[in-house]
Amino acid sequence: MGILSWIILGLLAGIIAKWIIPGRDGGGFIVTTLLGIIGAIVGGWLGAMAGIGGPVSSFSLGSLFTAIVGALVVLAVFRAVTR
Repeated sequence: MGILSWIILGLLAGIIAKWIIPGRDGGGFIVTTLLGIIGAIVGGWLGAMAGIGGPVSSFSLGSLFTAIVGALVVLAVFRAVTR
């Protein structure tokens, strides 16, 4: 998956994660995108470790779901660290 696809997938995952867990976080759009991209990586890793999926390798609903779950985890950790 190309870098542009990772950015788009991360952007979508970050926006959806912020919609699921609303709140005031610093950084705005850039931090949301970065958290989503990191979340896509973390979600793929966690899925591979749990044996329920592999790394995000294509743009599909499964990879979007994996990225959202990862972004939720990363967002929760980010909020715990910044408070």
